[in-house]
Amino acid sequence: QVQLAESGGGLVQPGGSLTLSCTISGSIFGYNAMGWYRQAPRNERELVATLFSTGPTNYADAVKGRFTISRDGGMNTVYLRMNSLKPEDTAVYYCNYRDFRDDSDCWGQGPQVTVSS
Repeated sequence: QVQLAESGGGLVQPGGSLTLSCTISGSIFGYNAMGWYRQAPRNERELVATLFSTGPTNYADAVKGRFTISRDGGMNTVYLRMNSLKPEDTAVYYCNYRDFRDDSDCWGQGPQVTVSS
């Protein structure tokens, strides 16, 4: 069973940048994906970005051109570089690991990202 450990949240001014990281512990096999979701107060959890083990990425329209998802060479850590942050980016950001062998999901605890002046 895998576990996720996240870091990098915090308070940033509008227009600023933050990088979130998520490290997976445990064995990783086969086709999988790591990504980030976020949930703002009174909103449902939504996809931010996903990176598949085969290479493709997927971004929410709201973050395209501002956020970049990447994964280290060992495939154990995923990063979310967030530029040009806006107040509406304020949310709890959850790291996700999906194993496509059984469509199972593992979630991190979720660092808070607050964009405010």
